[in-house]
Amino acid sequence: MGLLARIRKEWFIIGIVLVILSAKVQPSVGVKGGPLKPEITIAYVAVSLIFFNSGLSLKTEELTSALLHIRLHLFVQSFTLIFFPLAVWLLLKVLALTAIDQWLLKGLQTVSCMPPPVSSAVILTKAVGGNEAAAIFNSAFGSFLGIVVTPLLLLLFLGSSSSIPFTSIFSQLFMTVVVPLIVGQVCRRFLRECLERRKPPFGAISSAVLLMIIYTTFCDTFSNPNIELDPTSLLLVVLIIFSIQLSFMLLTFAFSTRSGSGFSTADTVAIVFCSTHKSLTLGIPMLKIVFEGYEHLSLISVPLLIYHPAQILLGSILVPTIRSWMSSRQKAVKLSALQPV
Repeated sequence: MGLLARIRKEWFIIGIVLVILSAKVQPSVGVKGGPLKPEITIAYVAVSLIFFNSGLSLKTEELTSALLHIRLHLFVQSFTLIFFPLAVWLLLKVLALTAIDQWLLKGLQTVSCMPPPVSSAVILTKAVGGNEAAAIFNSAFGSFLGIVVTPLLLLLFLGSSSSIPFTSIFSQLFMTVVVPLIVGQVCRRFLRECLERRKPPFGAISSAVLLMIIYTTFCDTFSNPNIELDPTSLLLVVLIIFSIQLSFMLLTFAFSTRSGSGFSTADTVAIVFCSTHKSLTLGIPMLKIVFEGYEHLSLISVPLLIYHPAQILLGSILVPTIRSWMSSRQKAVKLSALQPV
């Protein structure tokens, strides 16, 4: 793969690095009250645009085929939004005894509270040949569920560190998340044929807006001389993130392949990816709302910024191995079916 092709493929990851560097060089541009006016353009316009875009792109009309696989959906959603945050909370009780930066540890807890992403889990499930319909359903349903559950989990495990009352937090979530999402879905009903024909770059639009949010978040950090990022803590958090992902992938794999689980090999693939992946697109805007005006917001955001490329990298590396396992299991099932009783 050539350099230009690689840049096109990884432009978002490169973009994250560039906007953080830009924020470091000139933080005054994106701070509250600065030229970009992030208290309006980011808090309301950018966040609303991301969720309107999500509503417009979510193919909820395709979810009916996967709707009846209730056991699979219950497992994925309960693992993602109950087991995952509880397990990380217990892990952080131990890690709190170490010298790792406490704000990065709080960031790990925020990662655990996030819903599954709309794209990466579906793409990887499709690449392996897993149950794509189930992956689409759980990604879409998890996104809707996350609008309510994720802020509650964040407030439960971390509390609100802003001076904004809970009613204001949830009213802003409703106006900038729920309403744009519903409006996007309503528009999709009327524009479905046009959208299917033209195939707008929904993912690229959301990612570009997300870069603006990340930029202003780090502008706030770099404009505050009291905040420093410990390199050793950062390296340890990267290792912890990869360990959590790999451990939870193995755990979901072991559970869904045990005898009597009732899940097919295709179901297992969807379960492994949907249960362990976390949404950056939904996560960053929600953190921006729940922790509005909080000086350590960017440090809390760092683990989520790491988790996103890490889950794609790890998933991509494991695709050939999982595909090979799935193929061998399917062959074994066919052979056993052909054997005389």
